[in-house]
Amino acid sequence: MIPANSHNFSSEIQKSNKPKTLNFLKTTLNSIQTYFSSHPRFWLFITFLFVQALVIFIVRTPPPSLPAEYATVSASDNHLPPPITIICNNTQSETDTPPPEVEECGIGKIYVYDLPSMLNKDLVLANCTDLNPWNWQCGIVPNHGYGNAATEFAGIFPGTLSSSWYRTNQFSLELIFHHRMLHHKCRTLEPESATAFYIPFYAGLAVGKFLWGNDTAKRDWHCRMMLQWVKKQKSWQRSNGSDHFMAVGRITWDFRRLTDPGKLWGSSFLNMPEMQQVTRFTIEKAPGDYYDVSVPYPTGFHPKTKKHIQEWQNFVRYYNRSSLFTFIGAKRGEIKNDFRGLLLSYCYNESDSCRVVDCGVTQCSTDSSAIHKALLGSRFCLQPRGDSFTRRSVFDCMVAGSVPVFFWKRTAYDQYEWFLPTDPKSYSVFIDHEDVRNGKSIKEVLMRYSEQEIRRKRENLIEAIPRIIYAKPNKGLGSFRDAFDIAVDEVLRRIKLEKEWADFVE
Repeated sequence: MIPANSHNFSSEIQKSNKPKTLNFLKTTLNSIQTYFSSHPRFWLFITFLFVQALVIFIVRTPPPSLPAEYATVSASDNHLPPPITIICNNTQSETDTPPPEVEECGIGKIYVYDLPSMLNKDLVLANCTDLNPWNWQCGIVPNHGYGNAATEFAGIFPGTLSSSWYRTNQFSLELIFHHRMLHHKCRTLEPESATAFYIPFYAGLAVGKFLWGNDTAKRDWHCRMMLQWVKKQKSWQRSNGSDHFMAVGRITWDFRRLTDPGKLWGSSFLNMPEMQQVTRFTIEKAPGDYYDVSVPYPTGFHPKTKKHIQEWQNFVRYYNRSSLFTFIGAKRGEIKNDFRGLLLSYCYNESDSCRVVDCGVTQCSTDSSAIHKALLGSRFCLQPRGDSFTRRSVFDCMVAGSVPVFFWKRTAYDQYEWFLPTDPKSYSVFIDHEDVRNGKSIKEVLMRYSEQEIRRKRENLIEAIPRIIYAKPNKGLGSFRDAFDIAVDEVLRRIKLEKEWADFVE
């Protein structure tokens, strides 16, 4: 920002007589006029900012709880609004050929780097084709990261809804984004015409292989190789990475190893100087880092059509929920004052109101049907912190139309701003974890909400479902935009505005 050369008119004018006031105003206005006439670049700068702000306001201003451009249709088919025509289709081709150029790419075009295979494809574990509780990589490779079909849902979800469900690994973000980027409607094969550049590096897979070992050099090796390669590209050299972005399939804290010898967890990838201007999509961001953008964890729901989205929304909207709340998780015996263990014991004691899925007994990583039965059958779902501030269960909960109950404000409230309703109270409940430790009854808090209040929260969640899932087809979902569409559009818009600003001030 450039500080404005302005005055506090009100303090200078007050208590003066009328003639002096008029003379002062005339003198001041003449001074302003003279300043603008002698500083046309300043006036042009103000005009530029005003126009940009007006465009952003028109394009992006949403209602308080649901952005209009991502809104779903009405709950009742008898009250459907006229169809909304939004050109956002991706190409249906399964090849790497980009779609024809159309006006829908006004925000800009994207160039996808063709990295050496050792930086992406070779990192995928080829001999592990399904989820395995003893191997975090299993389930990532099939179906471009979506995983194998979740056939266990055939007897749970009606009609064809089960065909939209997959055994998706929570760390598969990099593969899903890479596949979708190759078929993005605004992909270009000419780097000279690109607004932004996508780096399809599977950092999460590269680092994850070595997280539990003591060799920190191995955790950084692929990251350094990628940066050495990309720094040789002309597009990088022009911008120093400021118009580049990528997806990182693990939480940001796995890539911020400190120099302190006692802080040995993770890679130092995001602390490397070359990464300081690269935007990265990650399932949990570092609050306050402009270049970290948190995107929803991949769930198992990947609808193929707009109709499938609407059918799922109506299914969860009218599902008979016989339990007040549910908790899904396991004790962490190695953690002092384990809060998950506290919630598990509490739910067992409140079995008339709470449904429990004890992941110490049930293999939750391989039996997601037990999880979704509990979520569908409950009005609320308890969401403590995971291994970090967030966890995938938050999104499983919301996709099932169950209201999340948070115990730490950092769990979701300072994450996922582009995807969740702006008012936390409109879709969730907050109960401080210390109050629960001191004996506060979760059941009593939740029972204070009327059926009407619960219905409003659930409806806000149901309307938000398209924005927190990753759709399956390359062509998109018509008037619905999923988490991938939103993330890429917003980053493209941000990079485009930054380039316009840089061109202006030069």
